[in-house]
Amino acid sequence: MLTSQILGELRLGESIAETDEGLDRYFVNTHTFNVLIRGEKDIIAGDKGTGKTALYRILKKRARVVEELRTTQVVTAFNLTGNPIFQELLKIPIQGEGQYIAFWKTYFLALVGNWMLDQEAIVRQSSIRRVEFFLSQNNLKTTDTTPKGVFSKILAKFPKRSLRSAEIDLGIAEHGMPHIKPKVEYESSTVQPISFFGVDYWAGLQLLESSLKESNLTVWIALDRLDEAFQGFPAVEIPALRALLRTYLDLREIKNLAVKLFLRKDLFRKIISGGFVNLTHVNARKIEIFWRDEDLKHLLIRRVRDSEQICDELRLRGLDNDESFTKIFPNKVSQGEKQSTTWNWIMSRIRDGNGVIAPRNLVDLVERARAEQVQSDLITPREYQEGTSLIEAESIRKAHKTLSKERVEDTLFSEAADLSQILEKFRHKKAEYDIDALCALLGLEEDSARVVVRDLRDVGFLEEVGNAFKVPMLYREGLNIRQGKANGSETGDDD
Repeated sequence: MLTSQILGELRLGESIAETDEGLDRYFVNTHTFNVLIRGEKDIIAGDKGTGKTALYRILKKRARVVEELRTTQVVTAFNLTGNPIFQELLKIPIQGEGQYIAFWKTYFLALVGNWMLDQEAIVRQSSIRRVEFFLSQNNLKTTDTTPKGVFSKILAKFPKRSLRSAEIDLGIAEHGMPHIKPKVEYESSTVQPISFFGVDYWAGLQLLESSLKESNLTVWIALDRLDEAFQGFPAVEIPALRALLRTYLDLREIKNLAVKLFLRKDLFRKIISGGFVNLTHVNARKIEIFWRDEDLKHLLIRRVRDSEQICDELRLRGLDNDESFTKIFPNKVSQGEKQSTTWNWIMSRIRDGNGVIAPRNLVDLVERARAEQVQSDLITPREYQEGTSLIEAESIRKAHKTLSKERVEDTLFSEAADLSQILEKFRHKKAEYDIDALCALLGLEEDSARVVVRDLRDVGFLEEVGNAFKVPMLYREGLNIRQGKANGSETGDDD
């Protein structure tokens, strides 16, 4: 059989959990997921692409069949696609933490309360009637019980900020790529406290607790996509999300109600910067997503095995992950006695400066290598033979170049837009610097340069190795950064 035909059957799924229809089939059960479903942790923190949304989706899907969650119901408090509903908070006057705490508690009360009205089969009738009466009395009852419907119901109570202007900034960046940046301005940016019209949300939450206990139910309120909600609006983002953490702590008193937060690690650091009372209580219930090399290989091979035809053609049945990997990839990408194996080569090129290896990067790299190999095999057809690599070294190298360029755009310049001018200074330069070389490159004194270096390390662009700072391989091709020390000669492959 032609290799291009076999590769045409290889489907690795989507690297983005929101759009991956096959996620449930090849989801890798990790320690993080296990402590989540056992209720031991409430805050799941991870870098972009490490699987926060995947954990939420599997939690939601399997909640009814996992023994530990037999009496637990997962209520979604966000919308999985489209603009995050939390962006609607930008349309009301900016609040202090206290007002945002009241807002979150009222939202959770209305969300769970309206959800209970739809659950007549599992909630006792007496409980439903008490909840319904409270919601009706406080104008919180709604026919649209989706997160968007409930959120909009509450938000409609408050005056909107007048829109001053809306525009789109189009242009070409120094690196030649087009950029499109929306810009919205509102009339008022001052804090204007809002009234919750006499809603006694604590009384309502205690009523929910009593009703859930009577019905032998526990509700987990799940929130994700918080990193997208207030991008570019720190005056709202910081107090609103600090208030969310405070609300989480307060609701720990409600025994049959729990908030589950899926947060980006960098966003969590931003929220708690400057100090946060009872941070130890938050950290005690937080777990960070961490992927071991063997977990990532298992994730990849599990996706490969999702195709029956691939298993048959490559004779993968009965093989372990390492043996299956060697059926698809060559032993090495770069030849030479001291060069690393293909797996280690891939690992070194998809990790960022903080040592984070995101499953998204692995899936994207292999998918691009597959596409490169299909194109090559269409030009020069190959008949698959036992003992030959399905995907060749050159296709892997080309895939890494493509991945690097994409991550520079969709991660560095997208997620760290405020550092874009600094990042541009590294384009076409060397990969390794000491502090003096960084001062010269950035045009800053040492104290100021170290502040910038800290920011670059936080976003994973620089890795500190001894007294030196290196740009990780993940971003070098995308910025045309050459191997070697600044003000020094180029060296060989950084393997």
